[in-house]
Amino acid sequence: MTAAAATTDPDPAPSTATVPPAPTRSATTAASTPVSVPAAARRPALDWRIRFGALSLIWGFSFLLIKVGTEGYAPFQVTLGRLLSGTAVLAVAMVVRRERLPRTARTWGHLAVAAFFLNALPFSLFAYSELTIPSTLAGICNATSPLWGMALSLVALSEDRPTRRRVAGLGLGFLGVLTVLGAWQGFSGLDFSGTAMALLASLSYPIGWIYVRRTLAGSGSSTLALTGSQLFLGTVQIALVTPLFTSAPDGFPLLPTLAVVALGALGTGLAVLLQYGLVQEVGPTTAQMVTYFIPVIATAAGVAVLGEQLSWNTPVGALIVLAGAALTQSRARTPRPTPRP
Repeated sequence: MTAAAATTDPDPAPSTATVPPAPTRSATTAASTPVSVPAAARRPALDWRIRFGALSLIWGFSFLLIKVGTEGYAPFQVTLGRLLSGTAVLAVAMVVRRERLPRTARTWGHLAVAAFFLNALPFSLFAYSELTIPSTLAGICNATSPLWGMALSLVALSEDRPTRRRVAGLGLGFLGVLTVLGAWQGFSGLDFSGTAMALLASLSYPIGWIYVRRTLAGSGSSTLALTGSQLFLGTVQIALVTPLFTSAPDGFPLLPTLAVVALGALGTGLAVLLQYGLVQEVGPTTAQMVTYFIPVIATAAGVAVLGEQLSWNTPVGALIVLAGAALTQSRARTPRPTPRP
């Protein structure tokens, strides 16, 4: 997932700039987007439900693509290829729409920090984690972003007041994490380093969302311009680091190369554009619901395509995580005033 501007407290929690789709996240991650739309904007040719389904599939299959990519390339190289492809897609969109890049050094500085927490760091951590853990587990770890986001927002955002429902959701969600990891078995057979990196990647998203919310709201640039610029900065960051930790690949194996290009062009580029359209058409609350489909699709893809093993606690724990995440994003209904006769 990548930056997909957000205003919703529920998915990615930032507010007027770039963020991924996961509630807070999520999935991020993840997510949503305050983009101004001309009143005369034409309705998209494809129904929003079709685009919603496509977005769910793209992000759900991202973890499978990461796994395939790491079979031919080092994790930093997978991340670099992903960011290059995603940036290229958004650059074309910006040219077509005649978007202007941010003009102030202050905005670029904040975008550099956002790029680190929302792109360079989590993308790299997920790629490294999938060297030792299944893509199914990585996808489920990603679903914890809303939980991390809510916990952080209670501390960092004064307007985010805790409620019994949200605190209960937080507790339920982390109970689900323990179920996925098989805590009662002493975490037997679990790769701690890989799992920790996947969870840290999920934590990185809400840190970035909160930073964006505090620093880039009202920057004056469009969401697309901010996101494209952010991805470009993330690409530069990874391009500087990659030669220090990896050597040039001996070749370009077909399947891993296609996986990395698809991961960037579809999962980081096209997916952002799809989410923009969904937020504009049906609002951030509905658009962010894609977050809850990602771990389900990631699990199905890992089992069906990669033949990954699945024990009963993984899907059960994932459902508990999603239920907890949904509670953290829920709001108590305000009772309607009774009309006076």
